[in-house]
Amino acid sequence: MTGEGVRHSPILSALFRMSEDPELLGAAELIKERLYFATLRSKPKSTANTHYFCTDDEFLYENFYADFGPLNLAMLYRYCCKLNKKLKSFTLTRKRIVHYTSFDQRKRSNAAVLIGGYAVIYLKKTPEEAYRALISGSNASYLPFRDASFGKCSYSLTLLDCLQGIRKALQHGFFDFETFDVDEYEHYERVENGDLNWIVPGKFLAFSGPHPKTKVENGYPLHAPEAYFPYFRKHNVTTVVRLNKKIYESKRFSDAGFDHYDLFFLDGSTPSDIITRRFLHISERTDGAVAVHCKAGLGRTGTLIGCYLMKHYRFTAGEAIAWIRICRPGSVIGPQQNFLEEKQAALWLLGDSERSQKAKMLEERVVSHLITSMDDLTLNSTHNSNMCRSPSSDHLQETEVTDSGLGLTQGDKLRALKSRRPPRPATTGALRVEEMKIHSRSASQPLRLSMGVCQGPSSPLKSSKFPASSASAAAKRIGRSPSSSASNIRSSALGSRLASSLSDLYAPDMEDSRKTPYSSPPPSSSSSVSLSPALSTLVPPSLGRYGNSLRSMQHEVNNNSGPYSSSTAPPTGKSFVRPGPQDFGPYRGPGPYSAVKGPSGRYLSRSIPSLQSDYIQY
Repeated sequence: MTGEGVRHSPILSALFRMSEDPELLGAAELIKERLYFATLRSKPKSTANTHYFCTDDEFLYENFYADFGPLNLAMLYRYCCKLNKKLKSFTLTRKRIVHYTSFDQRKRSNAAVLIGGYAVIYLKKTPEEAYRALISGSNASYLPFRDASFGKCSYSLTLLDCLQGIRKALQHGFFDFETFDVDEYEHYERVENGDLNWIVPGKFLAFSGPHPKTKVENGYPLHAPEAYFPYFRKHNVTTVVRLNKKIYESKRFSDAGFDHYDLFFLDGSTPSDIITRRFLHISERTDGAVAVHCKAGLGRTGTLIGCYLMKHYRFTAGEAIAWIRICRPGSVIGPQQNFLEEKQAALWLLGDSERSQKAKMLEERVVSHLITSMDDLTLNSTHNSNMCRSPSSDHLQETEVTDSGLGLTQGDKLRALKSRRPPRPATTGALRVEEMKIHSRSASQPLRLSMGVCQGPSSPLKSSKFPASSASAAAKRIGRSPSSSASNIRSSALGSRLASSLSDLYAPDMEDSRKTPYSSPPPSSSSSVSLSPALSTLVPPSLGRYGNSLRSMQHEVNNNSGPYSSSTAPPTGKSFVRPGPQDFGPYRGPGPYSAVKGPSGRYLSRSIPSLQSDYIQY
């Protein structure tokens, strides 16, 4: 072989490269001769031809109990910005870039989701291609993720599930990193700022349950229903669904113009078929967005939203759980995971059947209209087809369920753990107080809780996170008392801080011209649902409300470890409403977090190449 042949031989070229950087031996190659992922026992030194970086101590998951991931949407966004910046850097143009992680199995799995997600979003790889690359070479399998409970894990969420969930959400326009506002996301996920996350932009908002009055109780900020009114109106939230026991009066939402429904089932348990059907019916009939809450807005809330994702977008159970947890960590707990897996096939069939019937009806109407038009055809006449749907008169049945018992529920414990999380600093830049006050937002962004000049420190938009590298960290957090400085703060000071954080919730809407959070509206529908005479009537608040009869305040039972029996597939028939023609297209659009703000945000936005996500219809 000639010298020229030796120089250009792929095998010999790889051997020469490995001799220069032995750490690359067995590394996963994401971009040929450019981007790698490696698991190393010690920190390597960058060379003239290779640049190493690690994010294990930069992006940290805040666990509840034994859960350790996946990392949330804001961290995935920040990682993509970081890697894009390195790939575009002039000084790194001729260098191989290696993202390395340690042999800590939890950090290793989280790092793999980050670089695998980047490959799916920006390198246009399929989840399977990205996964095969990550397990190539000497890379062993990755530790699967588990739920936010303290019992035995009954369901394993794999790395491939996470990558497939990201891909499916990208295809349906659930997020767009070109317009994603990471500061908004990190602000509103905080307990003191509302504890809310969009799962499907413009359609489903998951949030922690409101309380009768805004206050701070045992260090935990509680928000009254009125605190959410301006935000809900601004983002076209028209319906509120409560899944936990009645703590506040639903009349407070309905009097303000929101449809309010009660679909109670026990904390930590799974919904019955009638509850699932009613939730899908309400969601399909609602014109605007649906705000769903239970106690902590994690278990029951994520479970029912997951059912909608499987029926209307054909998510698998694993994809639905993965995406919901990336949006709102800790969601879907215990037997609720297995419940979604069991219901997947039935919900797929139900969605396929409704879409097929809808397509057939449209085709028949088009053919009938064409025939009619041909009868009246003239040279100068034009005809427009107006396809209308008559409202369905479906009827739902329900048996009233009440809860009893004493003690803290699973939702209580999860809320308490989340409220104890300390403020965290931003990993990319920082917003000044002045920028917070003049921060403008588009119509699809959640409402910013701004602060007055003399109202104390700014709300913790970016707060410092502490590592959750082991299961014992959760125990430490549970038993940890507040810091010495925090323990000296009087309850009045806490109330003042909460009032500051909520000051803008009651502010009037200053921006009249807004775009809707999604470009393709959900199917138009009526909010009224007729029930049998023996049960309460489920109608819009102007005519009456389901489940609002007076009831003594009762405690919920923690049924996290109890079995669930909802194994029967939801029946098809009159209990389900056929969505309108608009259902052919997924909810697309900029989503609730748009237009990165601030100097750092603008710089990061420029570093991201244009994202042209594929579009798939079912």
